[in-house]
Amino acid sequence: MRIREIHVTPVAVPDPPLLNAAGLHAPYALRIIVEIVSDDGLSGWGEIPCSDATLAALQQAADHLIGLDPWRLNAIDAALQTLAKPDERGANPWDQRTGVHVLSAIEVACYDLMGASIGRPVVDLLGGPARERVPFSAYLFYKYEGAGGEFGFGRDDSARGWCAARQEAALDPEGVVAQAEAMVEHYGFQSIKLKGGAFEPQREVDAILALREAFGPEMPLRLDPNAIWRVDTAIAAGKQLEGVLEYYEDPVRGQANMATVARAVDIPLATNMCTTSFADLPGSVAHQSEAIILSDHHFWGGFRASLDLARFCKIFGRGMSMHSNSHLGISLAAMTHLAAAVPNLTYDCDSHYPWQDGCDLLAEPLQFKDGAIAVPSAAGLGIEVDRERLAQLHRQYLKCGLTERDDEIEMQKVQPGWTFQATRW
Repeated sequence: MRIREIHVTPVAVPDPPLLNAAGLHAPYALRIIVEIVSDDGLSGWGEIPCSDATLAALQQAADHLIGLDPWRLNAIDAALQTLAKPDERGANPWDQRTGVHVLSAIEVACYDLMGASIGRPVVDLLGGPARERVPFSAYLFYKYEGAGGEFGFGRDDSARGWCAARQEAALDPEGVVAQAEAMVEHYGFQSIKLKGGAFEPQREVDAILALREAFGPEMPLRLDPNAIWRVDTAIAAGKQLEGVLEYYEDPVRGQANMATVARAVDIPLATNMCTTSFADLPGSVAHQSEAIILSDHHFWGGFRASLDLARFCKIFGRGMSMHSNSHLGISLAAMTHLAAAVPNLTYDCDSHYPWQDGCDLLAEPLQFKDGAIAVPSAAGLGIEVDRERLAQLHRQYLKCGLTERDDEIEMQKVQPGWTFQATRW
């Protein structure tokens, strides 16, 4: 089997006006869909965040992979390394490195293609399932009123309270609780994460305490300020949340600062910002900067790298979960297969998918039941891409005028003069 064609398609999916430390989500989240077609007519799919740099890198890479065997991933990696340029994660909460994105998209599509060629699910190619169902966490956001860009496929309005929760500004503890109740009722999530870093820390602490009051001690809670707090602020907030949070994600920036907070607060610290590459792992051990690493195959370079990260976490006593960004069903399927194959996945995974629910490009979107997704048993990723929906999302990309994620610009539309600060409170 050889790679005959590679199709790289940027798409725009509606995204609500969600707040975070870097500003405000635009009406559309941008993704790149990669299809690898083999010489025997099979297709494998991958999905990653979109930017001009990533799109150009993928298009360049595609020209160098034609004729290679998708099973020979070492050869594919070597070809990609010849094209790689040095890049850094950047100060924003999201990862801007193009090299790991490109590697992830190509590798996931190759695994999908390999599974399709032998009639086995991707999870079997990763070592087989350690679990048959993968649990996910509700992912709450402070938000402005509105539901993002136009919904080309129509939302599922049967979700009681959920559409209303999307339309309302959840800017106080009661609003956060209402959003959580709607999301938990519809999807059955059994843990809750709040994206912080958008308001004064006490406001977000109060929201977590309100969630504890509403859901009781049996519901695991998480808070993610996206590293925008000072060390003293993070310690003061953490002291109020001891015995309340399941984990405290990236309250401060950098491994040394994380280690200081970890020593002062009796809550496990988690990260997807201070330890984000294999080059960071020695520092993780030296500083003891976190107790939990949030993996993400988009940002660590694919499935195999993520399994290597899992082995590190096992050896060095780290818990492990999975980070998420705004995504569609291809990424959700890849996350599910990978999470199923990691024996030491110790916490429910993140997923933004409920915010894009109803806008997917899969013919049969994956379904949450009791907060979990059953691992697809069909060949490859176990998904079918609806090509008309893919074309429609591509037309939305061309029409919307966005080519990069820039939450600062979006925030300035509602708060003129607002600027991103790496440390705000």
